[in-house]
Amino acid sequence: MDTATTTAQTNKTSPVCSYNEWDLLEEVIVGVVDGAMVPSWHTIYKVTIPGGQDKEVNEMSKQIEQYRLPYPKRMVEAATNNLKQFVHILESEGVVVRRPDLFNHSASFNTPAWKILNGFCSANPRDVFIVIGNEIIEAPMADRGRYFEAWAYRSLLKEYFKGGAKWTAVPKPQLLDELYDQDYKFPAPGEKMRYVINEFEPTFDAADFVRFGRDIVVQKSHVTNSFGIDWLQRHLGDDYRIHVVDSLCPQALHIDTTLVPLAPGKVLVNPVNLDVNKLPDFLKSWDILIAPEPNRTPKTLYGTNVISHWVNMNVLSIDEERVVVEKSQEYMIKALKDWGFKPIVCEFEDYYPFLGSFHCSTLDVRRRGELKSYA
Repeated sequence: MDTATTTAQTNKTSPVCSYNEWDLLEEVIVGVVDGAMVPSWHTIYKVTIPGGQDKEVNEMSKQIEQYRLPYPKRMVEAATNNLKQFVHILESEGVVVRRPDLFNHSASFNTPAWKILNGFCSANPRDVFIVIGNEIIEAPMADRGRYFEAWAYRSLLKEYFKGGAKWTAVPKPQLLDELYDQDYKFPAPGEKMRYVINEFEPTFDAADFVRFGRDIVVQKSHVTNSFGIDWLQRHLGDDYRIHVVDSLCPQALHIDTTLVPLAPGKVLVNPVNLDVNKLPDFLKSWDILIAPEPNRTPKTLYGTNVISHWVNMNVLSIDEERVVVEKSQEYMIKALKDWGFKPIVCEFEDYYPFLGSFHCSTLDVRRRGELKSYA
């Protein structure tokens, strides 16, 4: 049986089917911020959050590690209102929206080697899972505080599996101290990039990958190592080709503020975080759309204290034309129109403190399309 026939059968029999970032979106999981907790473990956050190695931030981190601190109620309510508007837009555009179960992120937990005061939240399913065809893959995340984050989605995972989808979990990492450089310092200008994690065991966040059909692009980061990338390539086999790009961002964490596929032949690229002359060969025939500078609003400036200010790139494609984008990002909205897209605006700045935007906050479960090569 050839691949095209197998793909067509998968599309008909599985509730989960998605090969790229732009086919018509039919079903999506959108995260929730209920019960969000300020992360209590900061080995990774000290590196990935802008200004994370500042003395004042470090001192605050030490205090947080001693107490369970929920996100302030006003922040949760504001982000929830953003999510309601986003969900309404998606449903109005014909997309089925699913939500995770509520989960107790305030609970302490431990393994035989370490213990954590509390978890984080269920805001960003894109970090936790990657969908490849009819398979949902749970990521082996390097952040101890997110060790049980997938539990909030268990009801959905079981439902999708019973409906015919594949459900795979990468081997659960031990996350021993040996994985981390506790004395990490950013490389000096001109030095080779290095990361707070090493190759002790395979780890990755799913949000460090973006899908172009048979080609998948990934960046190494402070949570994604070569061991994890190799594990996924071997698991997927010869039907897929994984390409590694080198991020120039010292806080490298998740590729969806660096390189974002928008449609066949069109990819949005961060002009600061990537060298456009060193993109994978299969993109040489593509239109390289250089992301405009982000608009700086008071809320955006506040949110980008904890996430990249290039969060304007963190958009969600509903199909090859419709793209959900933050309402305040006028430069991006204009650029999308100029490139032939139909931007759909939504207020989402109050979501930024929960470490994401539209792409992060979603997991596209089903898109109407087939496995193809776009090289």
